[in-house]
Amino acid sequence: MIIIAGTLEFQNSDARDEATAQSSVLQLATREGEEGCRAYSFAPDPCVATRIQVYELWTDEDCLSAHFKHPNYLAMRDLLRSSGLVGSETLKYRIDLAEPVYDDNHLPRADFFTAGQSD
Repeated sequence: MIIIAGTLEFQNSDARDEATAQSSVLQLATREGEEGCRAYSFAPDPCVATRIQVYELWTDEDCLSAHFKHPNYLAMRDLLRSSGLVGSETLKYRIDLAEPVYDDNHLPRADFFTAGQSD
């Protein structure tokens, strides 16, 4: 699995809100129409009026690579560039282990508690 997480900074809150609204169709098209897309969200940051939080989840590198060539990605890139974007920082993370946050007793766990357990 691959997570992409980051932030997009806009000139002002109106530009951010307009970019969020205009991109919703592309976000949905990516989620529903691209192989390996498990999550794709560009959402307003509730604490910073000029920021969008980016969260994507892809099953593998091949799917992410295909996304970078897909019309949805190209349209999103063009939309963001023309909407008052002034900065961005996004990173990708390769995931080797995923577990629930809560254990069987409904307690949040920071440690990885299921690793090595047999099914």
